[in-house]
Amino acid sequence: MSADFGTTGNGTDRGEGTDEGTDAVAGRRAARRDAAVRAAVAQGLLGPGPGAPVVGLLDVTGIRESARALRAAFAAVTAPGTPVLHAFAVKASPLVPVVRLLWEEGIGAEVASPGELALARAAGVPAERTVLDSPAKTPEELREALALGIAVNADNPQELERLDGLTRSARTASPLGIRVNPQVGGGSIEALATATATSKFGVALRDEGAREWVVRACLDRPWLTRLHVHTGSQGIPPARMAEGVAAVYALAEEVNGRAGRRQVDTVDIGGGLPVNFASEVTAPTYGQYARALREAVPGLFDGRYGLVTEFGRSLLAKHGTVVARVEYTKSAGGRPVAVTHAGVQVATRTVYAPRSWPLRIAAYDGAGRPKEGPPVVQDVAGPACFAGDLLATGRALPRLEQGDHAAALDTGAYYFAHHYAYNSLARPGVYGFLADEAGSVRFRVVREAQPVEEIVAEAGGAHAESLTRASWVRR
Repeated sequence: MSADFGTTGNGTDRGEGTDEGTDAVAGRRAARRDAAVRAAVAQGLLGPGPGAPVVGLLDVTGIRESARALRAAFAAVTAPGTPVLHAFAVKASPLVPVVRLLWEEGIGAEVASPGELALARAAGVPAERTVLDSPAKTPEELREALALGIAVNADNPQELERLDGLTRSARTASPLGIRVNPQVGGGSIEALATATATSKFGVALRDEGAREWVVRACLDRPWLTRLHVHTGSQGIPPARMAEGVAAVYALAEEVNGRAGRRQVDTVDIGGGLPVNFASEVTAPTYGQYARALREAVPGLFDGRYGLVTEFGRSLLAKHGTVVARVEYTKSAGGRPVAVTHAGVQVATRTVYAPRSWPLRIAAYDGAGRPKEGPPVVQDVAGPACFAGDLLATGRALPRLEQGDHAAALDTGAYYFAHHYAYNSLARPGVYGFLADEAGSVRFRVVREAQPVEEIVAEAGGAHAESLTRASWVRR
């Protein structure tokens, strides 16, 4: 493919990574973030006294721009009238107001558990705009999805057998398909590679007899009308993602050719567009990816197939910021250390796999203003009691002092919505914000900060006596 997937410079798309130039978009996004941090301190959401020591901030304007850019990008490459469902991967941010915001922008929901399905329903996403993907669906989960009319992609032959029984016993409006693993290879983050030779997801298409099994499974079941693929996520080159899409398109063509009719009418191409964590710029853009897909698989966009996408991280990452107060500063081995309230509980992947998940850190002063001064190499540490709880190591920033704030950027997906309760640290509050050009900022609660009473309750506080000698005697 000839499309440029570079991570710097100007793009050719408008809005969030669209034709205006990604540098301009990034500049406005950074300005909104700076205004929001300053306002969070001024309005008492963050800081000493009644303010919290750590909060998550979500840029509502940026999220809307991302959703619109996604829809516009695929509308530009598909034939008029092509049915397209963009389904947000709820695992990227399992927060009901976020899912509702995206639904307001025309984005449905892709869910992978009963909990995620419940969140999507609470957000008001209709069943017909919801897709269920999971490698371990129970009969109860399948039964519920079929009763609601939710699209289901069978992960393996045993699950397909379950669907056989369920569809015989009750009629359903659910579109049904099979997930395939095209086995085209992984990327730089092994844990996120879903299309390797031994990936746990889907039917391994290049294994002996597997391709024929998929074709025969479809021919024997006229109600199987979809094929699904998800080649990977962060660390997967977009060209490899396109290779996976091309593989499932070729499979759909084979099924339809042997059936003598258009049995497979929809191809679900998954999501996984990588995010540029190295700078403010959005790259690659949805426009670049959609054009590259059309170049690689033109037949998929000529109107014969409906499309489903399942993007998650790329919709939200650039629009979230974790901001934490610097509680103390010290020096160790001659290197300054800023001890903050954001660490492994909000940035679990970064703390445990810093090479795969490095984060940009921005320094703000006690009033929430961007901090100025010569760069000083320093560590930014979290509150957990183990040595590796570090947001950044040896990072050159204006020197952070007690009462300043450190902001972990690009954390709108898979960070503050996925709490890791090390040391029984509380989940931070999350706020959405709107910032106008004059610098005025309004906040709305997305999720309240977790009170310590809830921590006790989740830790079995109501059953404090259940393991005592007296409890065993009574029973």
